[in-house]
Amino acid sequence: MKELLTKNLNHPQQEAVLCTQGPLIIFAGAGTGKTRVITHRIAYLISLGVKPWSILAVTFTNKAALEMKQRIIDLVQEQGHNVWISTFHSFCAYFLRVEAKNIELALDFLIYDFADQKNVIKDCLKELNIDEKKFKISTIIDKISRAKDDLKSPSDMAYEAEKNDDLNKAIISKIYHLYQKKLDMAQALDFGDLIMRTVLALQHYPAILEKYQLKYEYILIDEYQDTNHAQYVLVKLLSQKHKNLCVCGDDDQSVYSWRGADIKNILDFQKDYPNTKTIKLEQNYRSTPKILEAAWKVVKNNNNRVPKQLWTQNPDEGCVSTIRALNENDESERVVSLIAEKVAQKQYNFSDFAVFYRTNAQSRTFEDAFRRNSIPYAVIGTLRFYDRAEIKDIMAYLKLIHNTNDNISFKRIINVPRRGIGKTSLEALEKYALLKGISIWDAILSAKDAGIGKNAINALNSFYQFIKTFINLKDTVSVKEIAKKIIVLSGYLKGLEDEKSPESKTKIENIQELISAITDFENRSPDKTLSGYLTQIALVSDIDNLDNSNGKVTLMTLHLAKGLEFNNVFLCGLEEGLFPIGESVYTLENLSEERRLMYVGMTRARKHLYLCWSTERTIFGKTKWNMPSRFIAEAGFKEEFIKRDFVPTHFNKSRWNNKTQIMPIIEYRNSGSYHYTSPGDDLPNHKPLYGTKKDNNFYKIGTKVSHPVFGNGKIIDKIGVDNDLKLVILFDSGKWKKLLAKVTNITILE
Repeated sequence: MKELLTKNLNHPQQEAVLCTQGPLIIFAGAGTGKTRVITHRIAYLISLGVKPWSILAVTFTNKAALEMKQRIIDLVQEQGHNVWISTFHSFCAYFLRVEAKNIELALDFLIYDFADQKNVIKDCLKELNIDEKKFKISTIIDKISRAKDDLKSPSDMAYEAEKNDDLNKAIISKIYHLYQKKLDMAQALDFGDLIMRTVLALQHYPAILEKYQLKYEYILIDEYQDTNHAQYVLVKLLSQKHKNLCVCGDDDQSVYSWRGADIKNILDFQKDYPNTKTIKLEQNYRSTPKILEAAWKVVKNNNNRVPKQLWTQNPDEGCVSTIRALNENDESERVVSLIAEKVAQKQYNFSDFAVFYRTNAQSRTFEDAFRRNSIPYAVIGTLRFYDRAEIKDIMAYLKLIHNTNDNISFKRIINVPRRGIGKTSLEALEKYALLKGISIWDAILSAKDAGIGKNAINALNSFYQFIKTFINLKDTVSVKEIAKKIIVLSGYLKGLEDEKSPESKTKIENIQELISAITDFENRSPDKTLSGYLTQIALVSDIDNLDNSNGKVTLMTLHLAKGLEFNNVFLCGLEEGLFPIGESVYTLENLSEERRLMYVGMTRARKHLYLCWSTERTIFGKTKWNMPSRFIAEAGFKEEFIKRDFVPTHFNKSRWNNKTQIMPIIEYRNSGSYHYTSPGDDLPNHKPLYGTKKDNNFYKIGTKVSHPVFGNGKIIDKIGVDNDLKLVILFDSGKWKKLLAKVTNITILE
C-alpha cells in the first residue's frame, strides 16, 4: 500500500505523506500538488490502521472539501466516507448542534446570514437612537465580525475603547452588546459566532475539550495562511493532546487580511509547535519556466516570507508578455483581439482564457468588448456590470424618463433614495392604477382619490416634478449629462458618500464607471439619444444568452482567482494606484499583500501570461495618465523598456465575423530575457507611441529637476514634440506629473 500511494509522488510529496507523527508544516507553492499530498496522506494513515473517523481535515470552501472527500474515497473506497472533511464553519455548526444541550445553547439555533445581520443592526440603531449616516450598518457588521475573529466580546471592545479613549469604538461596542443580546433572544448565531462559540465551549468545558481531543487523533488544515485568530485557537485546542497536526499552505498566497486572515499563523507555526517538521513543495506541475521565473522575481521582493522558489520540468514554451494600451478601451480590444485570433487558429477554446483585474469596476470595458465581438464570457463571483443593484437603479431612472409607462422601473426607484413613501401608500397607488387601467406614474395625479395621505402625496408630487424635468430635457441634453444630474440631484450619490463603508465605496466606483460607459457609447454610436442608449443596452443583454459549445472566457477579480488555472491569463490594469491599489503603497504590509496578490494571479497561467497596462485610464469617473505598475518591472521587464523601448511586431487584419472589425493587436518585444509570439503580420512604418525629435534633447530622460510647487524630481519620460512636448516627472514625494514643457517652471539640477 505504501508503494501504491507514493509511486506517483515526487520526493518532498512522499516525505509529507509518510510523515505521520508530530507537527508538520507543508509550504506548498502554487501548482505543486497540495491537494494530492493531503488526500494521499489521509489514505496512507488509514492504510496504517488509523480509524477514518479519528481524522479531521479542514479547508476553506465546500467545493474543495467535496473534491478532497471524493479523492480519498477513490483511494480507500468505503472507509473514505468516514473521514470528517469540511470547512471551519461546517465543523463548528456540527459541533454546536451536538453539544448544544451541554453548553446552554438552544438545540434549534438559527444561523443568521448577512441580510439577517443588517436587519438586526437596523433595530439596534433605532433602539439606541444612533444615526445610520454616522455609523453605517455594513461598517458595524464588519467591526463586529473582526472582533469575533479575534475572540473579543462586547465588554472586551468596550474596555479597549475606554483604554484608548476611542469614542467610535465605544459606540460600536454598545451596538455590539445590544446586537448580541438580540441574537441570543432569537436563539441565533452569526458566522462569527459559529467559531467563537465553539472555541469558548472548548475553553470553558474541560470534559468537552477532552472528548474532542481524544476523538481527533490526526488533524489536517488546508490553506493555513488564510486562518484568523479564532480559527488558530480552535486548531491549537483540538490538537493539544496528540499533537499530530499537519498544516498546509503558502505564505506567498496570503491575500485575505482584509477579512481577518493573519499571515503570522503560518509564519510562526514552528514557534507555536516545537519539533515541527518542515517540508517545502517547490516542483510546479502547472506553469512554464518563464511564468514561474517572472512570478518569483515579483514575490521575492517581499521581506517577511519563507524562502522558496518554484521550478518545473514542464516544456519551456509559451511566453510572458506585456501589452501597453492607450486607454482602458484599447486594452480590452487588444485582449479580445488576441483571444479571437488564437481561437480562430484553433489553438485554444474560449474557456482556455481568463482576464483578471484588481477591482470589479474594471470588468465593464471587457464585458462591452466581448459583447461587441460576440465572444461568450462569464463574470465569476460577482454580478455582471449592468446587473449590479446601483447600476440598475440609475438605469431605472433613465428608463422611466424615456417611458413613464414602465411600472417596473417606477417601483424600483420610487423610494431610492428614500422619499417617505411607505409600502402601504405604494400598494394603494398601484391598486388604483390597476383599477383605472393606467400606469402608476399617471396615477400620481389622482393620488388623493387612491386614499393616500397628505405627506405621501407631497412626496409623490415632488418625485413627479423631478422626473418631468428630465423628460423635458431628454431631447436637448446628452445622456451623460442626464445621468450625472440624476445621480447628484436625486440624492443617490450623497447617500452613498455619507455611508462611508467599503460597500458604498464600491457602489460609487461602479456608478462612476457607468458614466465612463455612457461616454464611451456617445463616442462610438451615431445615435447618441437616450433612446439609442437604452436600445444598445437591451441588445447587449440579448447577446449574453449566446449559446457556445466551446465554453466562455472567464472574467474575475484577482482575489477570486486563487485555486484556479488557465492556459492563458491576462492580468489587466497593471498601473500604479490601481495595482498596487491606492493607499497600499503607503505601508509595507499592504504593499506586500498586493505583491502576493500579483503572484497569485501570475501563477494561475499554464502557458501564456500577459501583463497589460494603459497609459491613460478613465475609471471611477476620472481620467488619469498612468505609470506602469512596479510589478511589471519586478517581473523582469526593465524600466526603460516599459516606458520607451517598444517595437511593434504585428497586427491582425482579419475579421472575427462579418459584423465586427477587430482592433489591431500591437505587441512589443522585450530586449531582456522574454520574447513575444507573433500570430499576425508585421505592421510596417508604424510610428512609436512615445517619441520626441532629436532637437528636444535638452530634456533628457533621467535628468534631475526642481519644481516650485512639487519639489525635486526626475524626468522619466517625454511625450510629443516641439510646442506639444510633455515631460513626465517623478517627484521625490512619490507622485508623478505630466507637464507641458513650454510652460512648466522647472529648473534643471544637473
